Amino acid sequence: MVFTLALSALTQAQATRTWVSGVGDDVNPCSRTAPCKTFAGAISKTAANGEISVLDPGGYGTLTITKSITVDGGTGAGWASTLASLTNGFIINDAANTIVVHLRNISINGSDNGTDGIRFLAGKALYVENCRIFRFAGDGIDMSTSTLAQLYVKDTVISECVGDGIKLTSNLAGQFNTAVLE
Repeated sequence: MVFTLALSALTQAQATRTWVSGVGDDVNPCSRTAPCKTFAGAISKTAANGEISVLDPGGYGTLTITKSITVDGGTGAGWASTLASLTNGFIINDAANTIVVHLRNISINGSDNGTDGIRFLAGKALYVENCRIFRFAGDGIDMSTSTLAQLYVKDTVISECVGDGIKLTSNLAGQFNTAVLE
């Protein structure tokens, strides 16, 4: 019986698609009928290469990402937002430099004192689509890596940031990260 319970928990932890809702709870399995409350609660229950989807408009918190994943704020009936006061909205950090992250349909608000909207420290690629990143004391998107990475930004507005809208830096001599803006 213990094995069955452990297997059930493992199956829930490996969901390829999880859901968040303003009326969810992070102790839930993050299914469509029992969604989580925050992105942080959902990511631990989402398999690598999976997707976190949003059921209704609301604020779902900041998130540190260490595996390939899609966070889509517009899949359900609403638009996701993240209020990042005194912190980063999203941090992408993968020591193996192999992850690919997609952020879609998300409003990332720094409330005038947030660090960076999106901070990409390590990984293979970041896709930012149909997002709004604004009011950060630092940069809208900061891609500061020790290896080469790719950034794709499409239909996204970055405004009211004290630092750069998009900052690309690499610790590799003579080599730079790639950015494609549409």
